[in-house]
Amino acid sequence: MRYLVAYDIPDTPRRTRVAKILDDFGDRVQYSVFECIMDKELLERMEKRLRVVIDEDKDHIRVYSLCAACEKVMMIIGSGKVVKNEEYYIL
Repeated sequence: MRYLVAYDIPDTPRRTRVAKILDDFGDRVQYSVFECIMDKELLERMEKRLRVVIDEDKDHIRVYSLCAACEKVMMIIGSGKVVKNEEYYIL
């Protein structure tokens, strides 16, 4: 399944760690937005790693699941590309 992950982290070191974690699971499509193609196990692994790093009182991460029908009507205006499903990710 495709997920869109957006974050707002005010602390630069934590924000950098969050971005590095998300890099392990998907592709950056905006400064604070990643597209990730994951199964349930990878989603849970990502969540667990993020919870260790963030300050839940100050940081904000949203994970949106995108259904198959939504993927078919994705629109990109300007530069960029639709993230394709990879055969495997090395974590």
